[in-house]
Amino acid sequence: MKKIISIVFATFILSACYEDTSVTLHEPGVYKGKRDTQTMPAEEREALLKQRFNQVQTDR
Repeated sequence: MKKIISIVFATFILSACYEDTSVTLHEPGVYKGKRDTQTMPAEEREALLKQRFNQVQTDR
């Protein structure tokens, strides 16, 4: 019984040390992700950020 428990324990410990060794190659200047669906104009984004900033900075 001790031998079985030792084997199971050793298998568990060794499986925790697994590291993925795959290599990801990137091309400079090429974005291969999904398009951003949450885009907005810079002016609108700036106004939104200013509004959010003013909501928490009322004491200054």
